Amino acid sequence: MTGLDFIIRESAEVYHAKAKKYLSSHQLADFRKCPLLYHRKKLDLIPDKDRPAYVIGRAAHTLILEGQDTFEKSYAVGGPVNSRTGKVYGANTKAYQEWADQQGKPVLTDTQYALITNLTAGVQAHELAKMLLSEGIAEGVIRIKYCGVSCQVRLDWFNPERGLVDLKTADDLTWFEADARRYGYLHQLAFYRAVLAKASGQNFPVHLIAVEKKEPYRCGVWRLGDDVLGMAQKENESAIHRLMKCRETDTWPTGYETIRTFDWI
Repeated sequence: MTGLDFIIRESAEVYHAKAKKYLSSHQLADFRKCPLLYHRKKLDLIPDKDRPAYVIGRAAHTLILEGQDTFEKSYAVGGPVNSRTGKVYGANTKAYQEWADQQGKPVLTDTQYALITNLTAGVQAHELAKMLLSEGIAEGVIRIKYCGVSCQVRLDWFNPERGLVDLKTADDLTWFEADARRYGYLHQLAFYRAVLAKASGQNFPVHLIAVEKKEPYRCGVWRLGDDVLGMAQKENESAIHRLMKCRETDTWPTGYETIRTFDWI
């Protein structure tokens, strides 16, 4: 396939609305952890929790990757001012809730916005991160059959020359490499790279940008090695094959059906 016609531009709402029909990296992560967990989430028996950290992460992605104009169209900041005190009403007050409901989009407090602004400044202060994000496509979507399954990915950033870039916010950059393994970032990006390769006909470099959510808002850039991505891709593909068997038999194990042995200290 030539050009970039395999990249789809659509809102996050449209993308997530199609999650029932397409396998995503997050769904595959659920399946690797526990097939029964994946199945119950697909049946809407286990709703996804929207934690405050997720809100910050999504808003930071919008501002850092898509810019101020898109951010202002996507989020409201602040709140109604109490005329007696001259301060914004608290987030738990009726006045604030009524104001928030009128905005028609997610609302961030001034404190949250200040954090997101600092995260953006942290990324922009890192020369390599700034270069990687200087030109490309933000939040591009790809849908294609991979390993016989209809899959979809939403790439944080893609540039045909520099490859795929994923942006993460981190509590402490010192432990980010351990967190990347713990939260399955390597498998996530291996899935992205494989779907992108299936659609484009070639493999691209993969970088991770992480920015710390506290002073001094340190930012780091990691290049993911081909060997590591290759191993994660094999584990993903093995999981997809198991998923297909679970679908065929309508059998959804927890992964803990047999006895296990502690044989190390």
